[in-house]
Amino acid sequence: MHNPTIQNLFWFRRDLRLIDNVALTNALKSGTTICCFIWDNAILDKLGKDNPRVIFIEKSLEQIKRQLNLLGSDLMILTGQSVAQITQLVKLYNIQNVFANEDYEPFAIARDENVKQELAKQNVNFHLFKDQVIFAKREILNQQNKPYIVYTPYKNAWLKSLTPKHYQSSETTKFFANLASLRPQENYYQPSKNGFQSQITIEAGENAAQDRLLEFKDKIDSYLTTRDYPDLNSTSFLGVDLRFGTISIRQLVQFALAQSSNGSETWLNELIWREFFSQILYNFPYVINSPFRPEYQTLQYINDLELFDKWCTGKTGYPIVDAGMRQLNQTGFMHNRVRMICASFLCKDLLIDWRWGEAYFAKKLLDYDLASNNGNWQWCSSTGCDAQPYFRIFNPYLQSSKFDSTGNYIRKYVPELAHLDNKLIHNPPTDDLLNALDYPQPIVNHQEQTKLAKIMFANLKRIDQ
Repeated sequence: MHNPTIQNLFWFRRDLRLIDNVALTNALKSGTTICCFIWDNAILDKLGKDNPRVIFIEKSLEQIKRQLNLLGSDLMILTGQSVAQITQLVKLYNIQNVFANEDYEPFAIARDENVKQELAKQNVNFHLFKDQVIFAKREILNQQNKPYIVYTPYKNAWLKSLTPKHYQSSETTKFFANLASLRPQENYYQPSKNGFQSQITIEAGENAAQDRLLEFKDKIDSYLTTRDYPDLNSTSFLGVDLRFGTISIRQLVQFALAQSSNGSETWLNELIWREFFSQILYNFPYVINSPFRPEYQTLQYINDLELFDKWCTGKTGYPIVDAGMRQLNQTGFMHNRVRMICASFLCKDLLIDWRWGEAYFAKKLLDYDLASNNGNWQWCSSTGCDAQPYFRIFNPYLQSSKFDSTGNYIRKYVPELAHLDNKLIHNPPTDDLLNALDYPQPIVNHQEQTKLAKIMFANLKRIDQ
């Protein structure tokens, strides 16, 4: 059977699904379409082929490829530089239009501009669509026509601007008939099978994302009262799906609004936080390497490498911090409340630059998102927009006893403390006991370090004035 003329190329990036995919819908509506994904060496070489995110992407692509094969088409998976691979496909299939969904990270923006320029030389159109957020770039502005830098006014403006059209699903499936007929290709890139693969505890792909959402439906009404307790398994675990687009943000907003409870309202606010940080990154891209508030660039961190290594490996002598870091290292995930505790501990107890912690989380987190990771680290370190005041410092002992009162979370990841009672497990008391447990003594004194942290910030304030 002769294949019809292929008019369009759809390029998967942070949108690894066939359902409710805006750019894919528009490509299919406008003509016969082939689909591709590119392992860009500029990204892959930095990650390493055994990175947990690489494996999550790989497994999600396998599902898309199977789905497209069942529809009589295929997913071409290529490795190389994005600009070169796209232009090569355009020439090979005589493509007239390339479709993709927008990405708001500085690297992606620059990459897409290069692709656009190269395609223009071949008289090929490059169409970008909003897909990963409800409101992007500068769609939500304050009365001075500037981006919001405080969350609550942004949230209020976001909610006020929201209409049903903003979260209406894109009916991709209606146009599947325009998928190009292709035989399954064997040009499938296989990342290394070492490292994190055996430790990933979350299933990848669009189907698994829908299962997680269905499971969360039974928990969302109590989300407000349970979300801060790491042993309750009460969160959605959809962060990774939002990161790689195995689920649509529009579906999640629809879902939250439909539940109409205190829990769903709180969860919707978390989705809005994600968009708040996305627009901060887009409008203030310098935050990638610098504090949002430039005066904090001169903070005099101690930056002790030995202390940092103990934090990374979960050997600080603070059980809740160690449990969080070990969970991260073992699973690629960390509960959000514990992320805040660990971040505060690094910056305010160990007096280590937030960028060190941000980079470590970027390396280990399965759901790592540049905008959210950066924004949350700057919030915890008091250097960002709408940040926690520098004099408010998490006490790891109080946080532990409040949010892991049974000690079950600590017991799971710090098994050497498992036999301690619910009180002692948060702050093991004696040197002799610690030695017997083969658990480290606290590497710093919390009270003393928080005094130093406040002095560090206060001195900077005086210099500014």
